[in-house]
Amino acid sequence: MKDILTQLEDRRAQAQAGGGPRRVEAQHAKGKLSARERIELLLDEGSFEEFDMFVTHRATDFGMASNKVAGDGVITGWGTINGRQVYVFSQDFTVLGGSVSETHGQKICKIMDMAVQNGAPIIGMNDSGGARIQEGVGSLAAYGEVFQRNILASGVVPQISMIMGPCAGGAVYSPAMTDFIFMVRDSSYMFVTGPDVVKTVTNEVVTAEELGGASTHTRKSSVADGAFENDIEALAEVRRLIDFLPANNRAGVPRRPFFDDPARVDDSLDTLIPANPNTPYDMKELILKVADEGDFYEIQEDFAKNIITGFVRLEGSTVGVVANQPMVLAGCLDIDSSRKAARFVRFCDAFDIPILTFVDVPGFLPGTGQEYAGVIKHGAKLLYAYGEATVPKVTVITRKTYGGAYVVMSSKHLRGDINYAWPTAEVAVMGAKGAVEILYRSDLGDTDKIAARTAEYEENFANPFKAAERGFIDEVIMPHSTRRRVCRAFASLRGKRVTTPWKKHDNIPL
Repeated sequence: MKDILTQLEDRRAQAQAGGGPRRVEAQHAKGKLSARERIELLLDEGSFEEFDMFVTHRATDFGMASNKVAGDGVITGWGTINGRQVYVFSQDFTVLGGSVSETHGQKICKIMDMAVQNGAPIIGMNDSGGARIQEGVGSLAAYGEVFQRNILASGVVPQISMIMGPCAGGAVYSPAMTDFIFMVRDSSYMFVTGPDVVKTVTNEVVTAEELGGASTHTRKSSVADGAFENDIEALAEVRRLIDFLPANNRAGVPRRPFFDDPARVDDSLDTLIPANPNTPYDMKELILKVADEGDFYEIQEDFAKNIITGFVRLEGSTVGVVANQPMVLAGCLDIDSSRKAARFVRFCDAFDIPILTFVDVPGFLPGTGQEYAGVIKHGAKLLYAYGEATVPKVTVITRKTYGGAYVVMSSKHLRGDINYAWPTAEVAVMGAKGAVEILYRSDLGDTDKIAARTAEYEENFANPFKAAERGFIDEVIMPHSTRRRVCRAFASLRGKRVTTPWKKHDNIPL
């Protein structure tokens, strides 16, 4: 018996060594942690339960029969983050470059199936050289099986991808179908075709970092939701994100103890809106002052900065926030901001996370560039996302909301539950100057008349009361009481139930 136990310990030690000390050191030299070190830092200490430690590939071609390593380049299992169950897989670059074989893919699929069955989030740490060429179509089949699980798990359990090394070719499509993608600066990259192929086909000379690095995907492509300085910071931030997320689509948002008075008044908000309507202000200040303990987890901070998305807590419960940012493009909606916000709203709705919307929007960004690129269809994505969402929706209009953008930003007409406005809010088809130039075109040569007409329009329409008279605004509230009113609004909506017509699925304008 003792010999068998010793043999087990030896086999475990061999499997845990991965590609061996030399390759682990090479990983460290690149500023990267090993696959096991990542799991140890991500999960609560001592909580990891590993599966399939001794699995090896079955390939025999190209000398692979004599090149088998236990685990086959990926570590899989489950553990806890702050006591809440998660399933994880971590690709091991020290074993055959973390390349995906048939058995490698089967290990990932097994964990994903268990996550869906047991209703817990999936976190994948990607660090792979891609498909294992020696296995040919078998490795491609493995990718296909993983992709299918991503699709089936979508909207059922949260899926988080951490890109912590190379992720190229077909491998990029699994993270692309997950809910959140995080990258590590200078050590991770994603692209469908690498720099060498790009140079051969298009004659463009580009580095891996320029083509698919963290900066590219967080600022330009919007593929990634965030980027961090190193593996340790990335893992810590994912732990923080998991605290905001439900375990699955039926679990409800997590609640935790809070130490911030729901009725807290913040008098500084009464002066947040500048006297000059053209002067910007930082909408993040409002978000932080409304949130429990000023805690805000922003999503896609570096992309489409004219709209803000992220998570806060109100009375200890997670709430998704969407807010126009007057500091960038005056808070206009455009293609990028519409896509960014629409995807976030749909995630919140899928996982029953209430949505809080702060509105200060002059309209959609004009120009041929936007129209040629399809702003109509992209803007419709945000409209559609808000309209289909059945979670509690509370909206606060702070300064202005004009035209179609008013309707799009979680208005009463898109089943907004409770819609508030500050006294500084303007709810109208357009601003006074533009409206007067259309309504009184014949007076354009008379500056005194135009000035009088503009003042008259502002008095009658540049306020929230016309909308409030029609019931489109439920209440005009004092800015300093925003936290109290929003907390009470969500409290009143906890029992919300909505029925919608039966459908196989919708057809959002993609």
